[in-house]
Amino acid sequence: MPSRLYLKLVAAFLGVLLLVAVLTVVLTRRATRLAFGTYTERSAQAWAQRLAPVLADYYQRTGSWAGVDIFLHMAEMWPRGHMGQGMMGNNLPGHMTQFQSALLGRVLAQRLVLVDADGQVILDTQGVWEGQTVPADALAVGAPIRVGNAQVGTLLVLPAGEAGVITLESQFLSAVNRAVLGAVVIASAAALLLVALVVYRVISPLRRLQRAAQAIAKGDLSQRVPILTHDELGEVSLAFNEMAASLERAEKARRQMVADVAHELRTPLAVLQANLEAMQDGVLPMDLEQVQVLYDQVQLLNRLVADLRLLSLAESGHLALEKQPTALIPLIQKVIGQFEAAAAQKGVTLEISAPENLPPLLLDPQRIQQVLVNLLDNALRYTPAGGRIRIEVVPGADERTVSISIADSGPGIPREDLPHVFERFYRADKSRARASGGSGLGLAIVKQLVHLHGGEVSAESPIYTDAQGRGYGTRLQFTLPRQTP
Repeated sequence: MPSRLYLKLVAAFLGVLLLVAVLTVVLTRRATRLAFGTYTERSAQAWAQRLAPVLADYYQRTGSWAGVDIFLHMAEMWPRGHMGQGMMGNNLPGHMTQFQSALLGRVLAQRLVLVDADGQVILDTQGVWEGQTVPADALAVGAPIRVGNAQVGTLLVLPAGEAGVITLESQFLSAVNRAVLGAVVIASAAALLLVALVVYRVISPLRRLQRAAQAIAKGDLSQRVPILTHDELGEVSLAFNEMAASLERAEKARRQMVADVAHELRTPLAVLQANLEAMQDGVLPMDLEQVQVLYDQVQLLNRLVADLRLLSLAESGHLALEKQPTALIPLIQKVIGQFEAAAAQKGVTLEISAPENLPPLLLDPQRIQQVLVNLLDNALRYTPAGGRIRIEVVPGADERTVSISIADSGPGIPREDLPHVFERFYRADKSRARASGGSGLGLAIVKQLVHLHGGEVSAESPIYTDAQGRGYGTRLQFTLPRQTP
């Protein structure tokens, strides 16, 4: 069944076609009538000029216009093949040529008005103007009849307009009107069919979009629509597919996040429950050591919840940044100072390479400090005793960015895991426990905070080669735009 929009569009185009058809018929009829009127008027003048010498010859032979009506009547009734043979009596010029005879026969089918030298009508083949005086401006369209140097009259040839007589003009106009009307009907039918096809091609993708949108509203996020054109409808279909894909990814991420959160919360909650049940049963003593174990698990839960909240705000764009002019090098040195004791205890060397006179950058110092803490904590966790961590600050070649990289001498990250290191709850080393391997949210938080500042993150591994040719070490890098205050 055709849709309501389809019927509305076809009806609208049909209305336009009808309007165009009516205007075409009316304007064509008007233009044809005016053009044909001009043609007949000029044609009448031409016929009058051709017949004027015949009447001038008649006036010259008779000396007056007396009997001219009989002359014309007899000329109309006489067979054309016999005119010019001297058989017409005194009133007909016996020397009329066959051409003049044929000409007179054709003109007599029209209305002739003969006006004498004083402007008075002496002959009207329809008997309407006889005896009346014709104004001078009306005589201007007629053909003067001259005998010698004197004008003895004027001949007007007008279309025959008797009632009940179908004139040549009316026949011509009727034929033109029928042709125009037929052409308009055929063109309108063809245009209507074309419009129906075009509207169907426009409506069909919209109906597919409608069905797909209804399916998505019911929860089927796998819906996609085919892209058959490269016009605006194709762009809408492409945008719809991108939206559907984005919704599907978001739904998968939501489900994965719920599963990951449930998985991450299960272990500390299970530890808390088991220890508390053991204390209730008297299996474990309720001393400070056991309370510390419970406290550590609560701290782990608090850190996990705080990281999840921060990551959620950052991903949704609701995390407000308090940007201010900040000297980057002192901020990095401050963060390094927080890790010096832990690095020394583990036997890890901390190094920094930074340019002098780096101008202050417009950033949120608390969030960038959190980025640096997460990266250094990750590097220190995976760097073995006797290793080193190098922090390097390099201005971009285009002088629009600043690059900060943290390279460790740890075992490195497998190539297949590199694209996923900044995803939430992802651990390249699946054997690490949460206590030693972190919550799995640190690098995901780094990515979101850097993106909020307009920067990018990347990972590279391996970056070093040992004596046996084996690669090791990882470099995590992020950039910041040089937005100077």
